[in-house]
Amino acid sequence: MAIIKIVLRKNMMRKDGTIPLAIRISENYKTNYKWLGQYVLEKDWDKISQKVKRTHPNAKKLNNFLLKKLTETNDIYFDSKKTLSPKQVKEKLKGPGGTQSFFEFAAKRVERKFNKKVYSVAKSEMSILYNLSEFLSKDDSLTIEQSRIEIKKRRKERISKARKNELHIKDAIASFKKNKKLLFQDISDTFIKNYKVFCSSHLEHKPRTVTNQLIFIRTLFNSAIKEGIIDATFYPFSGDNEKIKIGTSHKIGLIPTEVERIESLKVEKQSSMWHTKNIWLTAFYFAGIRISDAVQLKWSEIKDGRLLYTMDKNKKPVSLKISDKALRIINSYKSQKNENNGYVFPFLKDVNPQDEEDLFRKIRNATKLFNKYLKRIASACDIDKNLSNHIARHTFGNIAGDRIHPQMLQKLYRHSDLKTTLNYQANFIHKETDEALERVINF
Repeated sequence: MAIIKIVLRKNMMRKDGTIPLAIRISENYKTNYKWLGQYVLEKDWDKISQKVKRTHPNAKKLNNFLLKKLTETNDIYFDSKKTLSPKQVKEKLKGPGGTQSFFEFAAKRVERKFNKKVYSVAKSEMSILYNLSEFLSKDDSLTIEQSRIEIKKRRKERISKARKNELHIKDAIASFKKNKKLLFQDISDTFIKNYKVFCSSHLEHKPRTVTNQLIFIRTLFNSAIKEGIIDATFYPFSGDNEKIKIGTSHKIGLIPTEVERIESLKVEKQSSMWHTKNIWLTAFYFAGIRISDAVQLKWSEIKDGRLLYTMDKNKKPVSLKISDKALRIINSYKSQKNENNGYVFPFLKDVNPQDEEDLFRKIRNATKLFNKYLKRIASACDIDKNLSNHIARHTFGNIAGDRIHPQMLQKLYRHSDLKTTLNYQANFIHKETDEALERVINF
């Protein structure tokens, strides 16, 4: 049961001796204060009756105001169909529209992700805040092409400052915390529809990228409603409003002959293309492990002909046999063992092992470099598919097809649920449908 009282906050006394009045909501050792915007002298306050004394010049008017606020608070707490925390009651007292801006609430979430060292999520969510900011400041006098140029210019400037350590994500978080341009109640169904168009036309985002941003907005709304910051009536995804549809895309992997072309491609040793080729093939040889994991492989994780490492994404331990093909690549770096600071590949040799943000930054820079050179490798090998970091996993799935039992693939993919494996592998199993099609066509 909550205890709701009007109290003087004596520790916040002003220079003139007046003290602010606040509603104190306490329950389960949690306390929140809702400021009432009224200040009184301690001598004019009756602590027992929670009223101002007759000595106060506006005693009757102020006491009526205090009684109204106290009644309102009790009504919100005790008439609610669900149990509200003191914090939620406090937020509801601000009104159904709330006072905390969307940007402030979102920036706090990004800050939590950053402090938990989930840097990839923090960076991607901060990008969404920048996109929303661009949408709100869109200059309608400019053509779409002109807007694209200006947006890209600003983005380039931010990236340049970040690389020079002139702009840190903490600076962006602090800035968005102060940004009051966007309130939750401003994000209506119409706002969502217009934002989707803006993402496609001005930011040139693909459908899945747009969907991810809507999911982010929806997640924040659900959290804000739960915390009592915004009333559920403002939820823009309910009823006939905008529905988030997660589309599917084709997962295309290489075929065996295309992998063979990459394996036999002659490139200059120790060049960026040589390292890229080795990293990509290593990821493929280990059942399509993530490129970010391949970059972080250490000599200490190679024992008795096996690779023993922990996946970066979900921290699962993995044990895989090192094939002859993978071993040849790994051994080609053996002479650089000490130089690479314990890593097999050279991209993290200068990383500060105590600085996880530095590790994230160097992995991200390396993967960007790989994607650049994978395009050149594809061209050199006459591969007309989009050769990228992640396609190593798709390639393994494509070649595995239906020849390996799903439960074994589940182990190789490190999936927690067999259903995930079946859904993933369905992208590469076409034998039955191909045969059915042939039977009809070749009647």
